[in-house]
Amino acid sequence: MTQVELHTLKSYNNANLLIPYELESFMSLLPHLEVETGSRPDASIIWLHGLGADGHDFQPIVSELQLPQTTQFRFIFPHAPSIPVTINNGYVMPAWYDILDMTIDRKVDETQLRASSRKIEEFIDNEMKRGISSERIIIAGFSQGGAVAFETVLTSKLKLGGLLAMSTYFATKDSIQYSEQNKQTPVEIHHGTYDPVVPESLGQSSFALLKSKEYPVEYKSYPMEHAVCPQQIKDISNWLQNRLL
Repeated sequence: MTQVELHTLKSYNNANLLIPYELESFMSLLPHLEVETGSRPDASIIWLHGLGADGHDFQPIVSELQLPQTTQFRFIFPHAPSIPVTINNGYVMPAWYDILDMTIDRKVDETQLRASSRKIEEFIDNEMKRGISSERIIIAGFSQGGAVAFETVLTSKLKLGGLLAMSTYFATKDSIQYSEQNKQTPVEIHHGTYDPVVPESLGQSSFALLKSKEYPVEYKSYPMEHAVCPQQIKDISNWLQNRLL
């Protein structure tokens, strides 16, 4: 049975279970949800949502993954801050960074994207304080969250367990400072063949770039739009188990 916790800056479920340094760490983290598949997590998956969504968007996927009952994973679903988004006429919504225009290569605010990446690094550091090895921490991201995931994993000074990039694009590909620590970290890229929001060509170009740099990267496409589908969820489950079990 999974256990669900909601952590915000003001309140905590099961706060009495947190030892002092963990409580202090939680106070600096973005608000987030946690779902644990067992009472003694030995691996963590930090899963980033897309533009306009929040951590609740992917929380239900944990049960849909149909992981073995013996699995001891902690899923963390951070909530992006709400900021004005230029392509939506400055409307304030949850976003990891501002998108300045919708050209094929997506002109984005890279300073904000990197700031979001640093906030995800805080989750990585916190999981290590909770006893999880960095090599058993996977970063997953959908759409805008995937762009942050690319930046986080490929620049990290820590050896991480994997990168799952779904229906996304490599926003910082021209400016990223690659880290040697994750040159052999598995990268899994998924994309819908009918995606009207983030064209599949962007997923394909991300794959081609990392392949050219000799990263262990795999690419899968699915007959869907800007979403996830049942076959993809099965593939994600298998990929996580192959990485962590």
